Amino acid sequence: MPKHIFALSLLCLLAISCSTTQKIDTLKPEPDDATPLVYENKTSFINIPISVKLKDIENQTNALLNGLIYEDNDITDDDIEMKIWKLAPITIQNENASSGERIKTILPLKATVKYRIGTKTLGVSLYNTQEFNLNGVITLSSDVALNNWKLITKTQLKSLEWNESPTMVVFGKNVPVTYLMNPAVQIFKSKLEKSIDSAIEKSMDFKPNVLAALEKVCMPFQMNEAYESWLRIVPVEIYSTAAKLKNDSFLLQMGMKCTMETLIGQKPESKFDANKIVLKPVIKIPNQITANIVAVSTYQDASKIIRKNFSGQEFESGSKKVKVQDVAIWHKDGKMVIALEMTGSVNGKIYLAGYPQYDNKTREIYFDHLDYVLDTKSKLMRTANWLAQGIVLRKIQESCRYSIQANLDEGKETMMTYLKNYSPIPGVYVNGKMDDIEFDKIQLTKNAIIAFIKVNGQINIAVDGLK
Repeated sequence: MPKHIFALSLLCLLAISCSTTQKIDTLKPEPDDATPLVYENKTSFINIPISVKLKDIENQTNALLNGLIYEDNDITDDDIEMKIWKLAPITIQNENASSGERIKTILPLKATVKYRIGTKTLGVSLYNTQEFNLNGVITLSSDVALNNWKLITKTQLKSLEWNESPTMVVFGKNVPVTYLMNPAVQIFKSKLEKSIDSAIEKSMDFKPNVLAALEKVCMPFQMNEAYESWLRIVPVEIYSTAAKLKNDSFLLQMGMKCTMETLIGQKPESKFDANKIVLKPVIKIPNQITANIVAVSTYQDASKIIRKNFSGQEFESGSKKVKVQDVAIWHKDGKMVIALEMTGSVNGKIYLAGYPQYDNKTREIYFDHLDYVLDTKSKLMRTANWLAQGIVLRKIQESCRYSIQANLDEGKETMMTYLKNYSPIPGVYVNGKMDDIEFDKIQLTKNAIIAFIKVNGQINIAVDGLK
């Protein structure tokens, strides 16, 4: 082949090659490293009205008071020695459904009481000990209050009805002594009252149940599997009003001051610490949830989402086409830098920069004023002017956004599963409702895009069949 023909063929080949694929080598805008991952997380307030049925208190009290429920074998301290047995299940009722201030406890019992009468003179003891046998039903009335997580009662004996006439042992025989026994009941009634109060206090310690339920609720749970998003609740303080009786239940208004955050990636650790939870008494608690949720999207995870947007897409101008093979995002000088690795008519990386914004209508995070960084733009103008043109940039910009609508919807749906008869522990049921999730603002940090979201709603916790 003549030399001039070979040279001409080589030039044509080079021209064709240059027209189809061009290499571009741009300078990478290095990320800022001055801003740490620190953000202002506003506290949220969740209302937790708790209802406990009197039947549960009754069951718990019966479990604690069974068989021999009181025993005092020391007659020397107060001249009384006593044993009391429960004969049948205790019944606990609302004493006055209209006022709802007291509970009535009905206790069937039998008792053996030894009562010592006498004196000690000149070192000589002159005592006469009598033994009484009781079998009857005692009715007690109790004021109720909540103190340090426990239901506290102040009980008074109201009446005593004998199933059998009280007897006294005389020469080995039981002799009826009803006329003596009714006044004698006053001697030991305070012991019986304290026994009831102690049993109710032990059975109605709300702290283990409330904290166990809160620990479950505060365990980070997945909101979106595809985006690996997790919601984490961290309680700060617990508030409570006084316990109130209404019909057959105790109503206890509680509220939780907490922080709520959404994190993207691996399941985060729980920050729940039962030892730091303090119950603070208050007069009134609003019945509306006010939740300020922080959504933390790392640049690495945001890159993965945007990378999916470019999958299978080609961007073209005339006969020239490019595909985006990889995406990376980082922060520099208050802007987001988006690195696109391209193949096709142009091979190499190009860099765009813009400000992250949120579109309330589409529920998307997008990048306002997105443009090529200066070095990228100048090199595109020289080597691939068609790619630098606005029409191609606008097409690329449409894919440099990601919707959090799915996150919000699925997050709301996931949270609603915890508000539809959710039972974190046996006997505790959570119900409630949520309003729409509202976007607040965006904040950039060294490692992540921080989105602030507001949620309103209601939560109710019922205790049924308390264990």
